[in-house]
Amino acid sequence: MSKLEYTPVEEIAKIHADLNRGFRSGKTKSIDYRRDQLLRLAYLLKDNKKRFQEALFADLGRPAGESNLLEIDSTIGQVKDAYDGVKKWSATERVAFSATWFPMNPSIRKEPKGVVLIIAPFNYPVLLLLGPMASAMAAGCAVVVKPSELTPATSALMAELVSTHLDQDLYRLVNGAIPETTKLLELPWNHILYTGNGRVGKIVSRAAAEHLTPVTLELGGKSAVVVDANCDLPTAARRILWGKVANAGQICLAPDYILVPRSFQDTFVAALQRTFYEFFPVDPLKAPEGTMAHIVSDAHVQRLGRLLDETHGTIAFGGQVDAARKFIVPTVVKDVKTDDALMSEEIFGPILPVVPVEGVEEAIDIINSREHPLAVYVFTKDAKFKAKVFDNTQSGAAIANEVVIHLAVDHLPFGGIGPSGSGYTTGKFGFDTFTHLRATIDNPSWVDKLLMSARYPPYDRGAIEKLNKMIAPRLPPRPGTRPSLLKRWQLWLILAIDIQESRV
Repeated sequence: MSKLEYTPVEEIAKIHADLNRGFRSGKTKSIDYRRDQLLRLAYLLKDNKKRFQEALFADLGRPAGESNLLEIDSTIGQVKDAYDGVKKWSATERVAFSATWFPMNPSIRKEPKGVVLIIAPFNYPVLLLLGPMASAMAAGCAVVVKPSELTPATSALMAELVSTHLDQDLYRLVNGAIPETTKLLELPWNHILYTGNGRVGKIVSRAAAEHLTPVTLELGGKSAVVVDANCDLPTAARRILWGKVANAGQICLAPDYILVPRSFQDTFVAALQRTFYEFFPVDPLKAPEGTMAHIVSDAHVQRLGRLLDETHGTIAFGGQVDAARKFIVPTVVKDVKTDDALMSEEIFGPILPVVPVEGVEEAIDIINSREHPLAVYVFTKDAKFKAKVFDNTQSGAAIANEVVIHLAVDHLPFGGIGPSGSGYTTGKFGFDTFTHLRATIDNPSWVDKLLMSARYPPYDRGAIEKLNKMIAPRLPPRPGTRPSLLKRWQLWLILAIDIQESRV
């Protein structure tokens, strides 16, 4: 297994300069070049799948099948999506028809922003690094990627493979911890994408502000689950608990706490416990390694242990901590109040607090009293119940009767809102993140022979009024007024034209 070596701090500025030089060469303007590099990235993953499984097991104790499902194959899928879509996504786009401006051929050029920086977290060190990298490559950017130092085996493997599979004039990897990341953030970038926690997100944003660098943040937060008594209980219990045991709950989209009717709490917790025994017929502490992922570091184990020690809720099942193995048994805590230690921060581990409420209104109030999360989940058979929660809350995503997997759904944006993040990172949305939309027109000389010549001094009053009349927008009748029948026909015609133009 490759050994992690940090990039010398003094080399980072040179890497930045080399990539700026590579970008200015114009090599990435070629769609064929982008597709070539994206295909190399896809095979980097496919041909080394076993090595990635081993590295992820070494870093996180994650079962190989889970790594394939949630990370390796998902990342290959994102790279393949970029490979398939890059030609269409990059094509110059004609804007909707306008009778005034169409002779000028108004269009939108899709151009790369330049040299970009992607900083990834430890929990999904492949997906959250190489997925955004594929988006930036498709956009035609030069890219520096910075993996987490908390996953040394995976970060070392990626350093080896990126250096041997991709064009080093345009794509580089920097390994390191705080000093290396600090140096990276001192440099001017054309875009920064950071995935991680809000505390570091603020540091990244402050550093980017020094250079007026645009930033995309994927941060997480406490994603709430609202459970209706009228739900498919076995399915809800199975999916919710899976969202907590996958990667040992170290997922930004993991269910963070459950809001359940007080009269339904014990029924729901009993269903979770039955599911726990189905998932783990052997005591997880006695099961062989690779049954479930472990916590990434001793510090995170201590943090999670402290939360369990300080909770005033009742541990329904689980709660055992094996610090030596960095392992925590999946734990459900019931009768948790909103001011409990388990509600003080994003848990990011296999601990699930259950907060009893009197009804859906109280559940909505609790969600709205906190920072907007990356997701709000609802489990119900009642469409009105679902709509009430979604219509009265804000979150990065609104998901019914499922958890976590919407990140992998094709053609959906993935991103947060407010403290849970800003911007998007998947598919065409990720491509757009790293793309500059450059407006362009080409106005032929003959246009001036029409009314456009009226714009030049000395102004002819009649001509300039005709020009202004041609350009001025047409508004519908004032609110509260009833147009005449003729005006109505005119309004309907205008609306029909507007609708037709919106389809162009």
